[in-house]
Amino acid sequence: MAQPTKPVTLSMEQIGEVNQKLSALRHDMNNSLSLIAATVALIRHRPAITEQMWNTLAEQPRKIGESFSQFSHDLEATLHISRP
Repeated sequence: MAQPTKPVTLSMEQIGEVNQKLSALRHDMNNSLSLIAATVALIRHRPAITEQMWNTLAEQPRKIGESFSQFSHDLEATLHISRP
């Protein structure tokens, strides 16, 4: 990963955008983790629905990964970090 060779200066607008994207990432993470916790609790109380709820659980790691990837891509673009 190539890092900038000179200091990077961000405008107040860019800092605000990064903060908004970080806030969206936190929101997405909390949603996914809350859904995982709720699904596990539901399965504990109603084991018969385990098969039905499995897809909900299985989707969460992909969603979390996509959220992190998008934030990472946006942050790298803002900081002028390039990937080989």
